[in-house]
Amino acid sequence: MLYASGADLQSINPLLTVHPLARQVQRYVLLLTLARYDSVLVPRPYLARSWSWSPDRKALTLRLMRDVRWHDGVPTTARDVRWTLDAARDPVVGYPRVQDLADLASVVAPDDSTVVLGFAAPQTRFPDVLTDLAVLPAHLLDSVPRQALRRAAWNEQPVGNGPFRFVRHEPNRRWVFEANPDFPAALGGPPGVSRLVFAVVDEPVTKLAALVDGELDFAGIQPAHAAYVRRDPQLALIDYPLLFTYGLVFNTRRAPFDRVEVRRAISAALDRRELVEGYVYGYGTPATGPLPPELTVRPAGVRPAPRDFELLTVGSGEGTLEQMVQAQLGRAGFRVTIRQLELSAFLDRVYGPAHDYDAAILGIPGDLGLGYLGPLAALAGMTAPRDPAAAERMFADSVPVAFLYHARGVQGMNRRVRGVRMDLRGELVTVHDWRVTP
Repeated sequence: MLYASGADLQSINPLLTVHPLARQVQRYVLLLTLARYDSVLVPRPYLARSWSWSPDRKALTLRLMRDVRWHDGVPTTARDVRWTLDAARDPVVGYPRVQDLADLASVVAPDDSTVVLGFAAPQTRFPDVLTDLAVLPAHLLDSVPRQALRRAAWNEQPVGNGPFRFVRHEPNRRWVFEANPDFPAALGGPPGVSRLVFAVVDEPVTKLAALVDGELDFAGIQPAHAAYVRRDPQLALIDYPLLFTYGLVFNTRRAPFDRVEVRRAISAALDRRELVEGYVYGYGTPATGPLPPELTVRPAGVRPAPRDFELLTVGSGEGTLEQMVQAQLGRAGFRVTIRQLELSAFLDRVYGPAHDYDAAILGIPGDLGLGYLGPLAALAGMTAPRDPAAAERMFADSVPVAFLYHARGVQGMNRRVRGVRMDLRGELVTVHDWRVTP
């Protein structure tokens, strides 16, 4: 089965990557997480078959499955969980969600199938990060200095414990996996697809043509092509919500965005509905906050005096979204200059130490625990509270980002594939159960 990816997966190591599809390959294909969300977004047992809280909610005891093995035959044990969490909370590693582990004070493995997590403060819910961070093999990685994990041999030849085994990686071409015949029956047994290939196809028209010709089984579709796919009897169109939001990030380190009234003015001047209808053909939801309306709704800001600024974005083409934002803000008295940059230059300007930008349009991968709001606030030059609800209130009040719209996934699928469900959890959430009919 061939699944199109718009870019290479960056890294298969969950401690190192923010690439949305790579994160799904890690937790649904190659590796296991301690827990996973069900279809109504309740955390359910996975590698951890059960858990319990201490009366003061400061200790979480996880009991692991006993018959899970790494693909090299070594058992998966509590030692692997302890190593993964200790590495993730070490700042030298650079785990993107390290702030989600700020309250984690200790990780103890009293035996091979038990892990006890100690927290500095009582926890109000099951930690979302435990549904996202896949467990890694300590016996293959604990000899690597943590500061050198980005250069670990495992990253190129990964050994997992999930439903699919790694076969090979051809840089900027494909990742190849095969079914794990030893995947435990308690977790569903071997997957229904014998071979799974993630092929890099970055040009939308090429991707669409390969899907229509039957060379691809799945391909992300531009909203403008959705009607064409719907008309093809061999194809199905899957439309589903994503935890992926587009936003206008303000650099609050420099004028005029050091003034909250200016940030509120820009946010109030944006017509999110027009952006959704005109740019993504309705395949999105106007954004008033960091989470889609299925999960939460927050009020918009108010309007003060306008100013001029430069808007950074990635690309070299028409920049339809940026032009729509420019036109909307122009009607409100703002003069916006669009500057399109190639990706590396954009990343250097926005994410580099100088943060050399006024405002920038970003696609922002989210998470149900809102852990991404901390790094996003820091990018804008602010500090978000660690508490998710408080962080959400800060974004509503201080407006470091004008959220534009919550994207929807639009996938074309060959109708020979069965058992597919895509939703807020991701495109690959049911990959274990996919089947191919003749």
